[in-house]
Amino acid sequence: MSALPPTADFQVTAPADAQRSPAASHDGQGEIIPEGPAHTARWIGWRLRVLLLAALTGCLLLAILVRVLAGVPALPLELQGNDAGILSLTDTSGSPRAVRTLIDAEGVQTPIDALLLQRSARWLSSDAERVWHAAQHDALARALALGNVQLQLDEGQVVSVVAQPHGVAGLGPMFWLASALSLLLYGVTMVVVLVRPVLRNGLYAVMALSQVGNLLFVAAESMPLLGWPPGFMHWDSALRCTFDLATAAALVHATGIHPRRLPGSPARALLAWGAASALVAALLLTALPNVWWWTQGVTLACGMLALLQLGWVQQLQPHPLAAVLWRFCALMGGTLLLLTLSIAALGEVTARGGQAVMVGASVWVVFVASMLLLLPFLARTQQLMREFALLAGVSALATSLDLLFVAAFSLGNLASLALALFIALGVYAGLRQWLLNQVMARERVTTERMFEHLYRITRQVQSRPQSLGEQLPRLLRQMFEPLELRQLARRSSHARVVGDGTSLLVPVPQVSADATPKVILLGFAQRGARMFTADDARLADRVVDLLARALAFDQAVERGRSEERVRIAQDLHDDIGARLLTLMYQAPTREMEDYLRHTLKDLKTLTRGLAAANHRLSHAVPEWKADLTQRLAAADCDVDWTFTWDNDLELGIVQWSAITRVLRELVSNTIAHAQARRMQIDGVLENGILTLTVSDDGCGREPQLWAHGLGLGGVRKRVKQLGGHVQWSEARRGGIVCRVVVPCKAEPPLD
Repeated sequence: MSALPPTADFQVTAPADAQRSPAASHDGQGEIIPEGPAHTARWIGWRLRVLLLAALTGCLLLAILVRVLAGVPALPLELQGNDAGILSLTDTSGSPRAVRTLIDAEGVQTPIDALLLQRSARWLSSDAERVWHAAQHDALARALALGNVQLQLDEGQVVSVVAQPHGVAGLGPMFWLASALSLLLYGVTMVVVLVRPVLRNGLYAVMALSQVGNLLFVAAESMPLLGWPPGFMHWDSALRCTFDLATAAALVHATGIHPRRLPGSPARALLAWGAASALVAALLLTALPNVWWWTQGVTLACGMLALLQLGWVQQLQPHPLAAVLWRFCALMGGTLLLLTLSIAALGEVTARGGQAVMVGASVWVVFVASMLLLLPFLARTQQLMREFALLAGVSALATSLDLLFVAAFSLGNLASLALALFIALGVYAGLRQWLLNQVMARERVTTERMFEHLYRITRQVQSRPQSLGEQLPRLLRQMFEPLELRQLARRSSHARVVGDGTSLLVPVPQVSADATPKVILLGFAQRGARMFTADDARLADRVVDLLARALAFDQAVERGRSEERVRIAQDLHDDIGARLLTLMYQAPTREMEDYLRHTLKDLKTLTRGLAAANHRLSHAVPEWKADLTQRLAAADCDVDWTFTWDNDLELGIVQWSAITRVLRELVSNTIAHAQARRMQIDGVLENGILTLTVSDDGCGREPQLWAHGLGLGGVRKRVKQLGGHVQWSEARRGGIVCRVVVPCKAEPPLD
């Protein structure tokens, strides 16, 4: 009914295991496997040889089956059955004639009816029907083996037919399609087991190989003409029931140990295997009545137990694989229950279902096989695979409805089939997207939300490139809602799904060439409700590419600004500096010479600041103090200066320039307007917040009534640019106090 995916490049365990070393492995529940030669070496040596041998063996066995079936004699007639269970043959005039008896070359007569058209006894609910079905096919096989077959029609007319082999061309297209699907599932199973030969993958192999056997029976039974080897129908019923029981028992065992080992799982697995084994033994010994009911009951009970175990996993700790397996099991269990009830409703007149029973059984097997084929590739599955699984499920629904209509309303085959198809296609068209979302738990982020998140974070990255290490994880958390998110020192060129879809690796764009390569590891999408898919990886790649473009744009702009600042600083130094130096030597008075000397020092400070990309706080503070002390001393104003910090961080050019000009403007206002004799400048950097308090003993009053011109307006603008605020107030002993508060955090590392 379901299966377990093999281990991919990585397998990341639950959040409780998040503290383990990336190179550690543990108890088969999950393992982080390094890439490189160790991973590639799996397929060098005995595994590659075993895989090639298994592939050749599978192809050889299929070739043998084709050769055997092609040589089996067939009845070269197209027989039909009606709603009353009567077998009919269309004569040359186009009128149907009832076929009553089969006569072989030795004269042995066997009554036959529409039950002969049933290609499999697996879905016959009545023991009597199953025995009668096998007897008719045995008689047909014996008659075909003797060469000449006679069919007795109504009114005693006899039609003689010469048996002829099916031939390779007569096997039919459905034979080749079912055989190809079985061979593909067989190959995937071998790869799964050889990649990681552990118990859970062995159980997957039991389920998959059981359905490979079912597919081969479906292929053999899909041949257009009647005719199978003697005893074929006896083995068909027993083996196909065995395959389904083995699948159900393996499912119970597997869901008890994967994706998480549950308490008491060995006892439940033993119970499931014991019930399946006992029922198989009874099948082979034909010692149990109502064997079809027992088979369906045990299969459905195992499916329900598997659902309960997967639900238990989600209650203990959400896991995306458990959520996806629960949905798949629920989908397949529901269609199996519907098909079982539909066939049971027909009772002992299954022949009335005719073609619907045969199609329903075949569709069910294809449905289960497609699910098993899909599971190892959940993280990389394409839309075509999901659509195929849904179409198979809708086909199973259509055949079940067809059988129900035949049993409940006694509709004809054509009317019931048309009505069932109409309802099933209506359900598929109306609920297709909802079904996809439920099966894959795919809750896509809306375009509006995605644009809003991207726009906001892109602007933040452009304004503060170093914040990428904070912003990208925040965006990914909003997009995928993972239970686990952490960063690893690892290089990756693109996003990719790892750990069987439980995790997603997303590369972090490098802020600088010498930065350590980083990846973000997301675990358990949508809080453990779904698995990551290839679509998620592509979406993450697009997001990372957009942020990388924003970062590259900002870096290019910053390089241009830096080059322009250096050019301006060089021009100021070479041109204005030289002119001021000349004027200083030619100054007519001592006062003018001192003024020009101070101006040259200011120019030197300005050009050095423009040329530097960053300024360490411990270097900037002495420069600010020297500059402001010199200005105030020239105005006969004393200054008290204190500055403390808990972190000697790097100031960007924007931060340094804004703070420098704010301090200069405040001092200039004091000198020009306050007529102060003393200023107090206090600076405190604590927990990333810089607080500047500038006070004087001047004549300033009522700052709330001031008209903010270019000077005060410039102070407000520069402080706001840094994300802070400024406030003026009157001092208790006269004068004005200006308090500036700006965030001034160190740029975060990418960890």
